[in-house]
Amino acid sequence: MLQPFTKRVIEVIRSIPEGHVMTYGQVARVAGSPRAARQVVRILHSMSQAHKLPWHRVVNAKGEIAVKDEETRLMQELYLQGEGVGVSGQGIINLNKYLYDPADSMGMDD
Repeated sequence: MLQPFTKRVIEVIRSIPEGHVMTYGQVARVAGSPRAARQVVRILHSMSQAHKLPWHRVVNAKGEIAVKDEETRLMQELYLQGEGVGVSGQGIINLNKYLYDPADSMGMDD
């Protein structure tokens, strides 16, 4: 059985629309635990496949692809570009342009 926070993280990640990204910290905050960005990383790492999560839509606070594995990093870049997200040669996404704010669609105040 999944913990409530884990369930909320999965729901938040699933809600990120194609062509947008969220940061680990932002996912944690929206899921109810603002300081749990590292937990979001662990959930993504361990549950993306089983829950068919759009893992590639989550980046670090600087808009960088934070995956260390070169092959996975390249896959993330290609998936994002395939959805129309601009990724620089350094693997950086313009958060001003592509950041998704679920508060806009969930009717939440932020």
